Amino acid sequence: MSLSVSDKLKVEQRGHTALVTIDNPGANTWDTDSLPALKDLVEKLNKEKSVYALVITGAGEKFFSAGADLKLFADGDPETARTMAEYFGQAFETLADFRGVSIAAVNGFAMGGGLEVAMACDIRIAEEQAQMALPEARVGLLPCAGGTQRLSWLVGEGWAKRIILCGERINAETAQRIGLVEEVVGRGAALERALALAEQVGEQSPTSVAFCKRLIHTGRDAVIAGGLEGERDLFVELFSTQDQREGVNAFLEKRKPQWKNG
Repeated sequence: MSLSVSDKLKVEQRGHTALVTIDNPGANTWDTDSLPALKDLVEKLNKEKSVYALVITGAGEKFFSAGADLKLFADGDPETARTMAEYFGQAFETLADFRGVSIAAVNGFAMGGGLEVAMACDIRIAEEQAQMALPEARVGLLPCAGGTQRLSWLVGEGWAKRIILCGERINAETAQRIGLVEEVVGRGAALERALALAEQVGEQSPTSVAFCKRLIHTGRDAVIAGGLEGERDLFVELFSTQDQREGVNAFLEKRKPQWKNG
């Protein structure tokens, strides 16, 4: 079975592990090509019985992924917003439901949708220089791919509010302390460690792992399902406000936004 789905997602099978590299030069951003490609890839992997684990990382040394390309939202078009929200939601929810074990090797900046894809994975390994944030409110947007729901579940309401509502960026050490990542490793070592964990998965019964994962997710999924849909709806609603256009365009123009509170 060919696993290749997009030039922006490099896929390699190593034993029982599928290694996925986000490779969109610049900042490994997500777009209307790579998001459906990720969904299609995970669906293929679910049917590939020789694959027990998935490791995802970013190409290069600086970015794991910087999320969405904000230029897509500069004109304030609500239809573009709805399309992107649906692409993000479908891709990352499909990843979260992958029947095997998914591991994010966070090798640099994980911002916005970049952090959200890592949170959709089962386990996160971060390199010591990694920085993580959900900075959407700084540009008049909100996390629409599980950020408000999965972050709260992982780190608790207080830290989720600091990161989302206060725009706080955290380093790898803090991320591990609050439960956002499971392990911190040296620069350049995240992929090796993630692949080693994936090998451990290969020693388990894949059927047992799939059933155990489903049970572990039962409580969380029952709680966050409505919130995931609500994220997408409110994301689109923001595009009827002045602050959305002002925030995105101020970022692109490298100036401080002048909020209208409406």
